[in-house]
Amino acid sequence: MRKALFIFLSAVVTLAQGQTYPSKPIRLIVPFAPGGSSEFVARTVSAEMAKALGQNFVVENKPGGGGNIAMGEVARAEPDGYTLIIGHIGTLAANPFMGQELPYDANRDFAPISLLVKVVTLYVVHADVPVKDLKELIALARREPGKLNYGSAGNASAGHLAMEYLKLATGGIDLQHVPYKGTGPMVIDLVAGRTQVGVAGTPPLLQHVKAGKLRAVAVGTPGRLPVLPGVRSVAEQGYPGFETSQWYGLIGPARMPDSVIKRLSDEAAKAVRSRAVLERLATESAIPVGSTPREFAQFIAKEQARWKEVIQKAHIKAD
Repeated sequence: MRKALFIFLSAVVTLAQGQTYPSKPIRLIVPFAPGGSSEFVARTVSAEMAKALGQNFVVENKPGGGGNIAMGEVARAEPDGYTLIIGHIGTLAANPFMGQELPYDANRDFAPISLLVKVVTLYVVHADVPVKDLKELIALARREPGKLNYGSAGNASAGHLAMEYLKLATGGIDLQHVPYKGTGPMVIDLVAGRTQVGVAGTPPLLQHVKAGKLRAVAVGTPGRLPVLPGVRSVAEQGYPGFETSQWYGLIGPARMPDSVIKRLSDEAAKAVRSRAVLERLATESAIPVGSTPREFAQFIAKEQARWKEVIQKAHIKAD
């Protein structure tokens, strides 16, 4: 009798939480420095979600430790739906296999809510580097091994993984990795010519490619991008089957009420398919998804298996 009463009361509380949520602003943490794809996705999607939820999202950049510091903070947060974080390829699919002690368990400490967006990976060089495509970049790297430096948003960041994946696919070209504390600082040095090669999502790079300061040599999608029709994919340039993209999803602390997770997931899916967000994503060649929590959990598991192999073969280690 007591057990039945407990179950009934729990159901009533959960229903009430879903009906009243949210009753105050929601804190959305971006675990990287300002200026990267993760911030673009967070601000674009949350602004649209806020209209339906009736509460603002307070987007907060909290860089450090390859995203681990912010992830650890959210893992310990109250699971009430008022502290969320942008989860991505590095924090959810790479960091767990980097041989480091993490302040969180990627599979146990978080509740997947929705895979929001996939962002196309763009491989670029500084305008002064004398190459016009991937084939010429590979040839230059082989003629001058170790002389070209490539920047990324940090160790085990999406850009780091994408370049190491490319190096493996091309037979081990020798490019030196320069990890930064975020995509923003990496792009600043790349545009200034302090590094020669870079890889990141399209949002922080596209404007510099269009301005002629950077040159795109390949994209990570199987085919070309409408916004860069003259840039061939890695697969088109001699590496069939090669594909890599960055991805960003909404997650919160484990043990969040199911009703709150569903509300957030439903509104996230609506937001990424709204006209305002679709138009904004199109300018950056970002691909909307808007998955269910179950679909996002399954996607994370597949990505973990994929990038675990790359990390092991490339011998990527934590800082």
